[in-house]
Amino acid sequence: MAENKIRSEIIETGNPHIKSARIIIQADPSLIFSFLSDPKRHKEIDGSSTITANISGPDEMVLGSKFGMKMHLGINYRILNTVVEYKRDELIAWRHLGRWRWRYELVDLGNGSTQVTESFDGSYAPGIAQIWLRVRKAYPWTQLAVAKTLVRLKNAAEEK
Repeated sequence: MAENKIRSEIIETGNPHIKSARIIIQADPSLIFSFLSDPKRHKEIDGSSTITANISGPDEMVLGSKFGMKMHLGINYRILNTVVEYKRDELIAWRHLGRWRWRYELVDLGNGSTQVTESFDGSYAPGIAQIWLRVRKAYPWTQLAVAKTLVRLKNAAEEK
């Protein structure tokens, strides 16, 4: 299927600091989780198009794992992320110095398909980071990036 024909569903969270979307993927949770827990695959599924390269990290992340990325958002920079939530094949989330989180929740629908919800959660960011997120208008932009990431994840997982 062409990426532009598939859409993820944007979810209203009731919290202006949390932007979420969900999608159904015709694949088992373990396959989908293998994409999410391998930092070398993140560039492939990144809907924001800000990841330029993986520079460090394990082949499979677990709670406490650290992984580095080369990024580009107006300027080139590097970021170090830490996995802060983890339940194999069900949940993984990471954060960086700004403290906001990218969280993926997987629900096995029992028929060979999985519901995946991705959330960008800025509520953990300290005051100065909150100001930066607002000034940069990060929340509306991130809402679209989350939705696009899920479409890319679906395409990658269903091609396997």
